[in-house]
Amino acid sequence: MGLALGIDFGTSGARAIAINPDRAILAQATCTYDLQHPQVWKTSLFSLLEQLPLECRQQITRILINGTSATVLFCDREGEAIAPPLMYNDDRGKAVIPQLQRFAPADHLVLSATSSLAKLFWGLENLSFGDRPIYVLHQADWLASLLHGRLGISDYHNALKLGYDVHNLCYPDWFPQIPTTLKLPKIYTPGEAIAPILPDIAQSFSLPSDCLICAGTTDSIAAFIASGASFSGDAVTSLGSTLVLKLLSEIPVNDSRYGIYSHRFGDRYLVGGASNTGGAVLRHFFTDVELDTFSRQINPHQESPLDYYPLLGKGDRFPINDPNLLPRLDPRPDNPVEFLHGLLQAIARIEALGYQRLSELGATPLKRLYTAGGGAKSDTWSQLRQTYLSVPFLTPISPLAAYGSACLALNPI
Repeated sequence: MGLALGIDFGTSGARAIAINPDRAILAQATCTYDLQHPQVWKTSLFSLLEQLPLECRQQITRILINGTSATVLFCDREGEAIAPPLMYNDDRGKAVIPQLQRFAPADHLVLSATSSLAKLFWGLENLSFGDRPIYVLHQADWLASLLHGRLGISDYHNALKLGYDVHNLCYPDWFPQIPTTLKLPKIYTPGEAIAPILPDIAQSFSLPSDCLICAGTTDSIAAFIASGASFSGDAVTSLGSTLVLKLLSEIPVNDSRYGIYSHRFGDRYLVGGASNTGGAVLRHFFTDVELDTFSRQINPHQESPLDYYPLLGKGDRFPINDPNLLPRLDPRPDNPVEFLHGLLQAIARIEALGYQRLSELGATPLKRLYTAGGGAKSDTWSQLRQTYLSVPFLTPISPLAAYGSACLALNPI
């Protein structure tokens, strides 16, 4: 077996990591972007490939891409987006929730303003599709299609929020009637080979002609895999632009009241949710240098009197699923260290509430915790979180989702 390449498309940039069959990292590439647009993603994808050393590219035999969950594109038969993508946190779908409630089960995760199915229905009402075939794709689906050339393919991690039944591996009986010109994706197992790379792409980047492009996953699941978590009760908190919790559980838990859902993970389940709080809120108020400087001045063993719920705008998804939830950021002290202390403590409380909800609803109790994302680098934040979560904090094998995607390419779930 040759090398596996994992590619992670996040909220502010992309990364590629090549590993050998022993999962050792042999090469990496990164790029950043300020605009979420398909052309930017395409340019970034090819930039990552070009950055990798030639001798590495010539040995890559499997490529797998992860993307942000429930980021949806509508594309024509040429793969061209007919409208800007609806990003993971785009809540315009709240307008169609009453329609979804007519057929979806009462506790289903598609009954969320940010679900892929809500975005699909919003598109049906607000975009002009005409009589041409239109493909519904997630970010990872579309990016992979640039490499293998086939539209209308997804994986059951990305398709979960579209309503795909990950237990029975089919679209459910309750799935609504949609126009025949709207093409739902065929669903593959994450990591499963879809097709060889397109000949012109292989030639352009000196990749083997038999390099296989694999069905992808979401960024948070890739981060979970990268951590090395493997026992029931293991969890990974991704402290990136948003706050994402994933707990490996023996049984699934789905409860739309709290934005909780379960991904299939072999014969077990990744139970969790994603909050709009997180690093994006922190970077709205502080530079990276300020975050590092001020956090060092915080006493993590002293409780802040500030009672915040940090959001950049109205609405959260988990552990409170309320599109109308207002940010709580007052009062704001003059001392920036005190302000940051209050923000970090609030995010830690939201994380703890998330794991509490999962346990209360029957998931395998949290036993060990790994941390991924940029927030994992903050010792102060880690100490604050340990105040609310009385479990061992373990160091991930890798904090990088791209590494998890490469591992999944080697060993499909």
